[in-house]
Amino acid sequence: MIGDTSPIITGGSPSRRPTIGGVLIELRSAQKPGTGVPAYTRWLNRRAARLAAAVAVRMGYSPNTVSAISAAFSIVAIVVLLLSPVSVVTGLVVAGLLAVGYCLDSADGQVARVTGTGSPAGEWLDHVIDAARTPAIHLAVYLALSSAALVPAWVPYVALGFVVLSASQFMSQILAEQLRKSAVNSVQQTKAVAAERGAKDVLRSVVLLPTDSGTLCWIFILWGFPHVFAVSYVALCIINSFVAALSMRRKYLALSR
Repeated sequence: MIGDTSPIITGGSPSRRPTIGGVLIELRSAQKPGTGVPAYTRWLNRRAARLAAAVAVRMGYSPNTVSAISAAFSIVAIVVLLLSPVSVVTGLVVAGLLAVGYCLDSADGQVARVTGTGSPAGEWLDHVIDAARTPAIHLAVYLALSSAALVPAWVPYVALGFVVLSASQFMSQILAEQLRKSAVNSVQQTKAVAAERGAKDVLRSVVLLPTDSGTLCWIFILWGFPHVFAVSYVALCIINSFVAALSMRRKYLALSR
């Protein structure tokens, strides 16, 4: 449920379902705060996800259906990456499929909020898909680069490091959120969010762009240029490792207090 309004009902015939424009209005009033969210997700992916969510509601899709479609796009992208030759076309296709999958990953939650159909089971499904998606992408990079032998032999192992990093970072984020819910009330959280808004927050979103899931999706446009991709991918891993270390340290200290 959004605010004091009743959830939009998605059942029934298409003529009785809400219009895309009506759903977009509802979604604009129910957005999560952008504080600390990387730039691509904050200003591009969330907007695209709103439109995708509005279309899904219009078509009568449930949040779980949107989650399943999101997973399907990511799976197809990984299959293409593994079975297709290293080329510009392959990279563009993979990047596009991953970006659509990531967009729909944000849309499922918006569908749940605007229709009032969110549930613990749906949230669990969303997290399970998220927990598998990113490590699977990095494993695919490892296998593809190892078989192609177009980059130095050590580069594919960076992908294995990325697997460990992404898994530990995901667990750190999810677990910290759950522990924080039991230690900090919603009023304190709201004040903390408000205190971080402004120019500093915008700069933070831009600085965090290398850690954005959207950046990982679109880095594959460099796939047709193996050495350029390798340099960019390694740099991405180094930056993500540094940011993850800072983030985990901050979470540990916050929970310790």
